Amino acid sequence: MATPTESKESYQPSRGEPIRYLQYLPEDYSPSGERLPLVIFLHGSGERGTDLDEVKRHGPPQYAMKGHGYPFILIAPQCPDDRWWDTGEIIALTKYLIKTLRVDSDRVHLTGISMGGYGTWNCLAAEPNLYASGMPICGGGDPSTAPLLKKVPIWAFHGEKDQSVPVEKTREMEAAVLAAGGRKLRTTYYPDSGHNCWTETYENPAVLAWMMVQVK
Repeated sequence: MATPTESKESYQPSRGEPIRYLQYLPEDYSPSGERLPLVIFLHGSGERGTDLDEVKRHGPPQYAMKGHGYPFILIAPQCPDDRWWDTGEIIALTKYLIKTLRVDSDRVHLTGISMGGYGTWNCLAAEPNLYASGMPICGGGDPSTAPLLKKVPIWAFHGEKDQSVPVEKTREMEAAVLAAGGRKLRTTYYPDSGHNCWTETYENPAVLAWMMVQVK
């Protein structure tokens, strides 16, 4: 696919500091053209700060930076130093993007790694009807929110040798969602992987293909 167009953008929520983010638009994107899927990527704790280029270290932004084109709009916000992802801010940003870009509101997807994996679980639980799918990688959530997640297509990933976020964090969410009657959850556990299981996840073509067929 063609090289995406990168830009550095900012969104000012009603309260708090501006949210700065990387934006990648397909080369043929048009403000009056076809509505496209939206993928929001939440980075891990190591990419927090004020330098947006840090967000390119991992995940979809890393591949976009290298010229890998995607059939969707990719947004990668940056979390400030000494903070975790704010669920309300990410949801507000999602709604802002739906209003201001040519986004298909039935195909809005959320994914994240480590701290961003936690953010993904939390946002899906806070507003499950907003997202067509979620893909938390090496993160965890609150098992008590499982009833809110049972209808959301989720594919969770974790390395069984993870020393930073124990694999039990994903297993707990899996068990809770299944117990709540969820039937749209799938999980992949890598027996030989540590914390960085996101590289093989995002490089797997089947992962992107699964996300792109999910429709709200």
